[in-house]
Amino acid sequence: MERKLPTEIEKPGILLLHWIEHNAEHAHEFHTWAERAGAAGEQSQTAAHHLEVANEALKGVLERLGGPQERDQE
Repeated sequence: MERKLPTEIEKPGILLLHWIEHNAEHAHEFHTWAERAGAAGEQSQTAAHHLEVANEALKGVLERLGGPQERDQE
């Protein structure tokens, strides 16, 4: 089955979805490590919070672009 490459119109939505997921994974890791970091844990929590805020902004961008773009996998 041949996979169709994303168009220039689809790329931003695909990238935004990837970045949102990637940031969420890192934020989760930061929260996990914050519990183990002792005194440095507060800064890890702050870093996680900043990623979560960034994700909210990225979700807003994605929404303004019309939401996630469905890709044809044919």
